[in-house]
Amino acid sequence: MSTHGKIAAWALALYACAWALCPRLVAADSVATVELVYTNRRFTPQKVAVPAGKPVVVRVRNLSSEAIEFESFSLNREKVVPPGETITVKLPPLTAGTYDFYDDFHQDVPQGSFEVR
Repeated sequence: MSTHGKIAAWALALYACAWALCPRLVAADSVATVELVYTNRRFTPQKVAVPAGKPVVVRVRNLSSEAIEFESFSLNREKVVPPGETITVKLPPLTAGTYDFYDDFHQDVPQGSFEVR
């Protein structure tokens, strides 16, 4: 097994222990999950409703042939998404409001928003 594989196995074992010892902290119903797909120079969906007061996991799938940068100034997040890859962005519980996101590498791409209610 490669060093990378050993690290991944160790991380998985650590996660399993945390899951067993702290089930209330990682309960699936306490986290909102959102999936954004980037294709044809736009995010789909562009407007996403998420619940206030819950952590949010955002999965961004880049189906284009070029790298993008998922960025949100209002959420203080930025992450490069290589072509054909999926990244995960974890957000803390949010207060009600609107939070923008966009592709910082391509300024002509329409912005999207999280509508937190």
